[in-house]
Amino acid sequence: MLTLAALGLYAPAVSATSTEQLSSHQYLTLPNLFTLLRLCCLPLFLYLLFGKDDPAAAAWLLGGLGATDWVDGYLARRFNQVSEFGKKFDPTADRILFIVCITAIIIAEAAPVWFCLLVVIRELAVGITVAVATLFFGMQRFDVTWLGKTATFLLMFAIPGFMLGGSDFPGNELFQIASWILGIPGLILSYYTAYSYIPTIRASIRAGRASTRRV
Repeated sequence: MLTLAALGLYAPAVSATSTEQLSSHQYLTLPNLFTLLRLCCLPLFLYLLFGKDDPAAAAWLLGGLGATDWVDGYLARRFNQVSEFGKKFDPTADRILFIVCITAIIIAEAAPVWFCLLVVIRELAVGITVAVATLFFGMQRFDVTWLGKTATFLLMFAIPGFMLGGSDFPGNELFQIASWILGIPGLILSYYTAYSYIPTIRASIRAGRASTRRV
């Protein structure tokens, strides 16, 4: 009889150390499937924005994706399915969603273009820097800071709010005001955290090289 455990969708409760060892090579887990489901919403977002010409519906979908960003991490801890793949897959999927959606919003002019451009520039700069440092300089993985998560949280709600504010959705003026209240601090905080990652990246590169030499 097939069980969730046999399919890799459920892991029995074990200690934190042994859990990571057991799940380090698993791909078919609940948190990874949830991350994949969120990523698969990207074509639907593009369809709503361009195919249906419905920025309000696209905004609600984007807001929902932002609001559920924490779920995969919760599932990983709740079902003891923390994995090395998941630690990389989740932030990568988030960055893909963020960059593609905001680029589409810029093309559709569904939110302030200058604001979205600054967001995209920051995300691309951080994403490319981390990718190059990891692939070519052996940088060890490091976690996103609490301030970085806060900046992303603010922006993930501000941008859908701008879209609703520019649509004919009831209460659009209130959404516009709320978006500026969330968006400006979020944008400033995002650039501050990007700058603060520089010493962390340097230290992670040194740690990666030292680990390689020991091996």
